[in-house]
Amino acid sequence: MSSFSPHDDPGRRFAVIAESLYLANLLIAPGFAFLGLLWLWRRADVRALPLARQHLRQTLIASLWAGAMLGGLSAGILLIGGFTSMWSWFAVILYFIVFHSTLVLCGMVGLSRAISGQPYRFPLIGPGDPA
Repeated sequence: MSSFSPHDDPGRRFAVIAESLYLANLLIAPGFAFLGLLWLWRRADVRALPLARQHLRQTLIASLWAGAMLGGLSAGILLIGGFTSMWSWFAVILYFIVFHSTLVLCGMVGLSRAISGQPYRFPLIGPGDPA
């Protein structure tokens, strides 16, 4: 039985950090954790590690898609349906809860894959890995 520590492999460690920042961006510190992802991307040694680069690229693009889809479609529903209509708010809340929960679930799967040292691609919104 081997005991794994994410600190054993720097690529795995950075992949875990990237996935954790993605989840933090969705759950705890929106915006601040995204800035952490951007800061991590600017580190040259992270891009040299294939596993870290793959997870970091996935989380950055997924965060951009998540922000655009959560904010943009919610605003679009309210603009089309009106701010005073209870059905508009019902649709926004339902959409936000379902989509946000899906993004969190995908982030948890990504984190578990990063911990195990495996690559991960977000379904539908994740880019293919060019490396």
